[in-house]
Amino acid sequence: MRVLGFGDNIVDRFVDRGIDYPGGNSVNVAVYARRLGLEAAYLGVFGDDGLGRFLRESVVAQDVAVDHCVVRTGETGLSTLRVDDGDRVFLGWNGGGVTVREPLALDSELLAYVASFDLVHSSVYSRSESELPKLGGLGPLLSFDLSSDDEFRTPAYLDRVCPYADLVLLSCSHLDETATQALLAEVVERGARLALATRGVDGAIAHDGRTTVAAPARRVGAARALVDTMGCGDAFLTGFAVSLLRGGWSPGTPPERHLIERALHDGAGTAHAQCFVEGAFGHGRPSGQPVVSSM
Repeated sequence: MRVLGFGDNIVDRFVDRGIDYPGGNSVNVAVYARRLGLEAAYLGVFGDDGLGRFLRESVVAQDVAVDHCVVRTGETGLSTLRVDDGDRVFLGWNGGGVTVREPLALDSELLAYVASFDLVHSSVYSRSESELPKLGGLGPLLSFDLSSDDEFRTPAYLDRVCPYADLVLLSCSHLDETATQALLAEVVERGARLALATRGVDGAIAHDGRTTVAAPARRVGAARALVDTMGCGDAFLTGFAVSLLRGGWSPGTPPERHLIERALHDGAGTAHAQCFVEGAFGHGRPSGQPVVSSM
């Protein structure tokens, strides 16, 4: 089984630690899938600056293929944040840099490459909405992260994404259970085959239009200190999706309830493990450190 992260990459700068970490929703899902034993690749645009080289080298070091990526002239996406009692606090970002400003368009050669994967994942941070219709009927399943921002939950935006998505992830820790279930139902009504809401310590809920399944979060015990929550949502999605793939999920075979229940359990496990990782997947370096190797 093969998983492709398509779209965003970014450097997360922890100002309290003075450390830069590689990341980005699409990158993270590819890295986590690889760590769960699947073949994985990332497809997107890297900036030609030092941070872009740092990102590319970090992804390659995770045994994730990047051979179809593009390097463009421009700055790399950079977000700044700190950790308060284990929770990440975003302080700002530069808009995603050249990766978001000049996103990758899928031509016939790239579409042939994408078709070789079992699952393609993208996100609201990737500016990939215009490419989603090209993926319909191509072969792979498509998952899409809708984040927690209300900007990406309007009917107009959902209609650009949901008809092409086999799995949509929504971060709903700020919503109560009633509002969460209503949002999941709307996402499915607008075309998504399966919708997943993560709710932090309140667990997760999945809905496919026929059945709704909820599962509790796996709590961090007192014996281990939480490092930070960076990447936990991406880890949950990846664990959930990989579990479904291993259970036989495919475009023509929607997952049955018992597979969704198991996937929620597996997703909670990967999210729990992520709580003890620095940044999205480690590989940090002191902020401002030069990169001397070439792309």
